[in-house]
Amino acid sequence: MRIADMNWMQVEEYLKGDDRAVLPLGSTEQHAYLSLSVDSILAARVAEDAAEPLGVPVFPVVSYGLTPYFQSYPGTVTLRIETYVRLVRDILDSFYQMGFRRILIVNGHGGNSPADALATEWMADHPGTRVKFHNWWNAPATWAKVQEIDPIGSHASWMENFPWTRLPGVMLPDAQKIVPERVRRARLVGDEMRSFYGDGNYGGYYQRSDDEMLALWAVAITETRALITEGWD
Repeated sequence: MRIADMNWMQVEEYLKGDDRAVLPLGSTEQHAYLSLSVDSILAARVAEDAAEPLGVPVFPVVSYGLTPYFQSYPGTVTLRIETYVRLVRDILDSFYQMGFRRILIVNGHGGNSPADALATEWMADHPGTRVKFHNWWNAPATWAKVQEIDPIGSHASWMENFPWTRLPGVMLPDAQKIVPERVRRARLVGDEMRSFYGDGNYGGYYQRSDDEMLALWAVAITETRALITEGWD
């Protein structure tokens, strides 16, 4: 259940019998022809769909993350690492003060990885807590499903093109984008990044059938729900 659909008294009552919570992490950044909020939309939705039948509260998604490499694409917003780590720490501190002790972080953006290291450090400072950091899109079962559908897919390609991340009236190319490999080469940022990737798709088809996308989503929900349910010891 979403915290947005609860009041403080209901949270207090919930905490009398359970100490689990879910925190989605997203980003506001270019995703080619898709919404700038893809990472936030998907992190929040997979968390909410997974937690709903369990009655575990899902907090609002942190919709800004670490994405300095996309700053030449209008609409992208990035935080500094120091700011981001402090933000996530403050949220976890608030959870602890309320009484939450088992927290699943559902991450929707690869650039947010410093939050994973922060979560481990935070647990060391708060004995008796458990935090799991879950990159939902490349978790084992979900990634295996991606590879089964089409192994050539990456940022802003078909694998992020769900009915709820598309924009009305925006037509996507009916093609497979091929991007030269940059193995062992320096990371691109800013104008160089935009010049190399163009529309922002890192490679792969722009879209697949809704049947394939919903099948992928079902795997992601099952995998995320298992993390809420199991493995807290």
